[in-house]
Amino acid sequence: MQYLMGRYTVSARRACLVVRTTRSSVYYKSRKDPLTALRQRMRELAQTRVRFGYRRLRVLLQREGWTVGKERFYRVYTEEGLALRRKRPWRHTTAVHREQRRPALARNDIWSMDFVADQLADGRRFRALTVIDLFTRECLAIDIGQGLGGQDVAALERLRFDRGLPQRIYCDNGTEFVSAVMDLWAYTNGVILDFSRRGKPTDNATIESFNGRFREECLNVHWFASLEDAQQKIDAFRWDYNEHHPHRSLKGLSPREFAQRMLATAADSPS
Repeated sequence: MQYLMGRYTVSARRACLVVRTTRSSVYYKSRKDPLTALRQRMRELAQTRVRFGYRRLRVLLQREGWTVGKERFYRVYTEEGLALRRKRPWRHTTAVHREQRRPALARNDIWSMDFVADQLADGRRFRALTVIDLFTRECLAIDIGQGLGGQDVAALERLRFDRGLPQRIYCDNGTEFVSAVMDLWAYTNGVILDFSRRGKPTDNATIESFNGRFREECLNVHWFASLEDAQQKIDAFRWDYNEHHPHRSLKGLSPREFAQRMLATAADSPS
């Protein structure tokens, strides 16, 4: 109706006569609650939980005190265009971010973590969990083990006491990060897990770049006799990386130098 009225500059009565409908359909105003607050909060969660469907999003909202029925929630969910296709071709990802990821603005604002695989001299494989601060580019931890999974958040727990926790953590969609154990830990500590899109490693490019350097400068140049030997050599690499590795994005400073300069600037600035 609005198209006919605008395109041909006719009245609502004339447009209704042409399409054979009543004028009440033009002037009718819905009295339903627009649920503006619910829609806004739902979109905020969908932007960070990009692989969560309406069921898990509803659970998160119920934790926050929202009381809404499943049918009503699903209707709003589909109206906002947040529905995800269950079956999709590879690399035709529908779980795209609804907005661009923002850069880290301060120390402990955003961390990033990922797993790297390698093997010992006797052929036994192990995995390394790497954690970096996206603002200072410091490598906060590299913990290794043969069976690291979602329950192995010891590195994050240790860092929580050493320097606190970030507002959000970037990670991929690996089973370790999307597990219920990891989700409970993040919820308990007030940390947002921001997942990358499937098949899009560039969503977490900083940790991918660090892992490449970690493999080239440490994993590929050492033989590891045991897990203890591997941990010692990896810790030495991490210390050297934080203390001496220059970053172009940090204007040639090492991560530790940049972090100290930012702390000094924050201390000198008036509150």
